Amino acid sequence: MRTAVFSARRYDRTMLAKANEAAGHELRFVEDRLSLETAALAEGCEAVCVFVNDNADAQVLALLAAQGTRLLATRSTGYNHIDTGAAARLGIAVVRVTDYSPYSVAEFAVGLLLAVNRKIARASARTRDGNFDLDGLMGIDLHGKTVGLIGTGKIGAIFARIMAGFGCTILGHDPFRNPAFEDAGGRYVTVDELLSCSDVVSLHCPLTEQTRHIVNAATLAKAKRGSILVNTSRGGLVDTEAAIEALKTGQLGGLAIDVYEQEANLFFQDLSSTIICDDVIQRLVSFPNVIVTGHQAFFTVEAIGQIMQTTIASITAFERGEPLANRVPEA
Repeated sequence: MRTAVFSARRYDRTMLAKANEAAGHELRFVEDRLSLETAALAEGCEAVCVFVNDNADAQVLALLAAQGTRLLATRSTGYNHIDTGAAARLGIAVVRVTDYSPYSVAEFAVGLLLAVNRKIARASARTRDGNFDLDGLMGIDLHGKTVGLIGTGKIGAIFARIMAGFGCTILGHDPFRNPAFEDAGGRYVTVDELLSCSDVVSLHCPLTEQTRHIVNAATLAKAKRGSILVNTSRGGLVDTEAAIEALKTGQLGGLAIDVYEQEANLFFQDLSSTIICDDVIQRLVSFPNVIVTGHQAFFTVEAIGQIMQTTIASITAFERGEPLANRVPEA
């Protein structure tokens, strides 16, 4: 099946081609993101494969449909970048990757927490310059602290189990209870109780209209003063301007994020030789108690391999007219 693969980096080409060896689909790799300007590059492709920062809104989908696209496969679990209602109206099936190594994201979230708490990046930069002074590098013991999770699905439950191993008290908030979270020692509480009691708050929920800016000025004001916020889920969960203000006042003691509200124009590309015009990200990285990484929490051999295998399997099932196990529900 002829498939246009957008936002294709070197690792996408290598690992998707490997996953496709037995299936034999015709893959057309496009380095650019999917947009109204680039959609024409998928002309004649029955399937289009996208990633989290591609734009699959109604206009783009209409153009794809007119060019013959009947399947849209996203190499991600989240699908907020796709207008699923428009896809349904246009007769385009949408599939995603419902399950890949949850350990990759959970372990990275722990790494971010340790890095921002113990000032690891600052310490490494100092020693490279021959500065072995410890002033300004003091952190806190995580043992005995309270960690709050907003979102307790597969990733959240694994993160909870790891933090329980540190000797932390685990609180959680989620509209759906997960026995695995409770088995890890987690206890469900209200959002207000979670915020007021937690030394660390970690986000593990999807981005929806209900969760957009779930961390905002009002919720940050309710948080325990000096707490650390970790976000490895979706950038839109956090009102970045509100977080910056909380950092300025000390209400927020640290911020570690692998995702960012306006990441679409920044992440997954090398901008080191250009002038970055995003003043918000520039302000964020100027704080000594902030760590920003470029949406790499999922980026392990195991996770990427599973993502590619699932994507190819969905394309094959569609080509054969078989049920789509990973189909996104119609809006």
